Amino acid sequence: MRKLWPLLFLALASCAPSSEPVRASLEVGDLLSAPADPRFTRALEPRELAFPADHGPHPEFQTEWWYFTGTLADDTGREYGYQLTFFRRALAFEAPTLDSAWSARDVFMAHFTLADASKDSFEAHERFERGALGLAGASAAPFGVWLRDWRLDIQSDGRMQLRAAEQDLALDLALEPSSALVLQGERGLSRKGAQPGNASHYYSIPRMRSTGTLTRGGSRLAVRGESWFDREWSTSALEEGQVGWDWFALRLDDGSELMLYRMRRADGSADPFSSGTFTRLGADPRKLDSDDFRITELARWTSPQSGASYPSRWTLEVPSLGLTCTLTPLVESCELLAAVRYWEGAVRVEGSRSGSTVGGRGFVELTGY
Repeated sequence: MRKLWPLLFLALASCAPSSEPVRASLEVGDLLSAPADPRFTRALEPRELAFPADHGPHPEFQTEWWYFTGTLADDTGREYGYQLTFFRRALAFEAPTLDSAWSARDVFMAHFTLADASKDSFEAHERFERGALGLAGASAAPFGVWLRDWRLDIQSDGRMQLRAAEQDLALDLALEPSSALVLQGERGLSRKGAQPGNASHYYSIPRMRSTGTLTRGGSRLAVRGESWFDREWSTSALEEGQVGWDWFALRLDDGSELMLYRMRRADGSADPFSSGTFTRLGADPRKLDSDDFRITELARWTSPQSGASYPSRWTLEVPSLGLTCTLTPLVESCELLAAVRYWEGAVRVEGSRSGSTVGGRGFVELTGY
């Protein structure tokens, strides 16, 4: 399966209606553990990042993504969780020699979701396009990532614009950084395993003030909230025995942020390369290793569509920070029945840090279940 996955990805991009979800899901291990052409660059050591250039594409690596998640509220106080993510995957190291305007080296995928806490509802859309004929692509100058009319644009001052529309759902958001850019892992090198190159270059902007409009069923609503931007590129990231991860990105109302990921092995145990970062205003980011935090599942949700069983409530403890909190999904049924099936949804945070009550909002991603 791992060797066949790039061919399947190309077939999906070529044949599936680009706005329809693909039901024949791959496992995340197939996506990120597949053998790669040795000419692709691997993430071996930290590198100096330069902006805005590194917001743009890195074609020397096989895989990369631009990942936005956030919580929004309308003028009535109704709360929403959204996700808009763009993925690029190189099908070959070299550009195709086929004399056709349709030929493409890269294929692009994007996911657009909305969870409505007031209605306990979740909606997800998926697109595929080849990087040809202007249908999809990524450029550094001027910066942009797009799949037809789903777009991310970044201005020279760091402000960003997100736009996506599908059927009767549309989102148009202006995002402005309100926290510093965070280099995850070892100065931006996030190691996922022991083998050299099983790592990614990874940075985040945990807080981005977000304002714009949400359109549903013909009704246009003004919304505002906060978003989290994750940027990652690599050629290989998972090792034998690793089947997926649980990723947590939390914005606490005391002004701090916490990112954790628990790499899961086939036997359900946490891989020692699980890691995280704690940030707060006025202090350097604090790297957390796998033995610095504990994640306890409190409940599970079983998908009526796929039959997969996912954790759906957690206690998270970081003793060195004096942090203990409970995470509860805004909407439980946030499974994407996409080409790579996974769960991703907004969560409420309730707990304490160093004896003081703390709350917040965040997002959780669950893969490989």
